[in-house]
Amino acid sequence: MSENGGLAVVTGASSGIGFELALQLADRGYDLIMNSADGERLEHAAAEIRRRTGRHVFTLRADLRRYEEAERFCEAVAATSRPVAVGVLNAGVGQGGAFLDTDLEDEFEIVDLNVRSTVHLAKRLLRSMAARDEGRLLITSSIASTTPGSFQAVYNASKSFLQSFAQALQNELKDGPVTVTSLMPGPTDTDFFRRADMEDTKVGAGSKDDPAQVARQGLDALFSGKDKIVAGSLKTRAQGWANKVLPDGLKAEGHRRMAEPGSATDD
Repeated sequence: MSENGGLAVVTGASSGIGFELALQLADRGYDLIMNSADGERLEHAAAEIRRRTGRHVFTLRADLRRYEEAERFCEAVAATSRPVAVGVLNAGVGQGGAFLDTDLEDEFEIVDLNVRSTVHLAKRLLRSMAARDEGRLLITSSIASTTPGSFQAVYNASKSFLQSFAQALQNELKDGPVTVTSLMPGPTDTDFFRRADMEDTKVGAGSKDDPAQVARQGLDALFSGKDKIVAGSLKTRAQGWANKVLPDGLKAEGHRRMAEPGSATDD
């Protein structure tokens, strides 16, 4: 399958890494279907990509936390009668704080968006791709998938699920032309930490990677057929290597120092 041309679907595309993935796919010659639950930001993002690339960009606002909305989104994609050459399942949300203190509804939102919606859309997209013997799927996991997430317990667990899920799909599909790639960013300069109420943490206040760099590395890995990529700065990639050998207890304690509320002001 040629890298250039065809239709790409990107969820969580109104800002951050998702916006950069959509923009760079358009730069590579793809028309787009962009999704977000925030309709106003989505329309602004789509207009910017149209202006900068001249590609056809369609928007489908849907709250993918809800089964009915996710199904409506899939039906709308199918109704275009255009095969999806590239699917990017990037929609996700986080929540910082001690598990005993955070709201249960916020934790369910993480599970519903990060986990359930990814499984839902992957089922629909991959079946269609497999029937055509053509297609690529990128799943945004995280370097957080490799670390027990003290003060982000459900978020890190959701990313661990996505990492395992992506690797299992890779193995199931290894004898065919359809590929699955896991994108594993580190802390990135997006709205994530503000929305997760983590601006008073060391990780929230610290230096972050460029989302354009993360997106470029992720798409390069996707089109090279790689199974996964720790994307971002050299520091982030070094952390990825270290997490392969460090014991879980040590990683959990390190995550605690970075993500505990108020840690931004600790010495």
